[in-house]
Amino acid sequence: MPIDPSIAVGAELPEVSFSWTASDVALYNLAVGAAADPMNEAALDYIDDVAPKVLPSFATVAATFHVTEAPKVSFPGIDIDLAKVVHGSQEVVAHRRIPASGTATTRSRVVEVQDKGSAAVVISEKVTSDADGPLWTERSSIFAKGEGGFGGERGASTRVSYPDRTADHRIEIPTHANQALLYRLCGDRNPLHSSPAFAKAAGFPRPILHGLCSYGLVCRALADELFDGDVTRIGGYAATFAGIVFPGETLIVDVWDEDSQLKMTASILQRDGAPALGNVVATRA
Repeated sequence: MPIDPSIAVGAELPEVSFSWTASDVALYNLAVGAAADPMNEAALDYIDDVAPKVLPSFATVAATFHVTEAPKVSFPGIDIDLAKVVHGSQEVVAHRRIPASGTATTRSRVVEVQDKGSAAVVISEKVTSDADGPLWTERSSIFAKGEGGFGGERGASTRVSYPDRTADHRIEIPTHANQALLYRLCGDRNPLHSSPAFAKAAGFPRPILHGLCSYGLVCRALADELFDGDVTRIGGYAATFAGIVFPGETLIVDVWDEDSQLKMTASILQRDGAPALGNVVATRA
């Protein structure tokens, strides 16, 4: 059905209550490249059986970790074919340390629907709390090809202003050929990331890496390379998904240190710096 912003914007979605365990956290950490060297004893903190380190990006999978069906894009006033959808942007703000296991409830609402003409952008916000109060807030957007033209507002474009100098740090992040197959075990069963036939029908030569996997890979590498492995020093983390990454490619992350923020870009080594993530900002806790 066509998108109806008069119904969609402000719509509150059903609350979702969920639990997660230390094993869930450890699997997520492995899926975003943690403990790639099993002889690195410090990295083994990511897979501790009782209290593994919890990246703020774990918030993006916590509520759907045990989901085994492909997601649906169906909200009040919105019903979109999954094959037309790509993730546009993602932001997480951690209000305090995320526990290695717990139970929480997420409340979600659609905050904006943008009409880009040939496409639509749907922006939603999720607030997750446990018994002690808010844990994290997420804000994300999806980009739906062919779903624009419904007469909505085009919306503002927010871009990060990068310093006019060479990056202060450069980080290389290798991915593996089966990276998407590992990451899908964290609850994102979209066949675009596992089925060659589905990927071909969607216009790609092969399954692509989840945008949120790239997002998590960069978050984890940032914690390891610039925060001495202390994941709690990242209080907020946001990015836009600027391009497609194929499993097995290497991400090159350029980092500019700007007081309370780290501004980054992520590009693809094997494709002459083709963009992967843009407008990447990590805020120090």
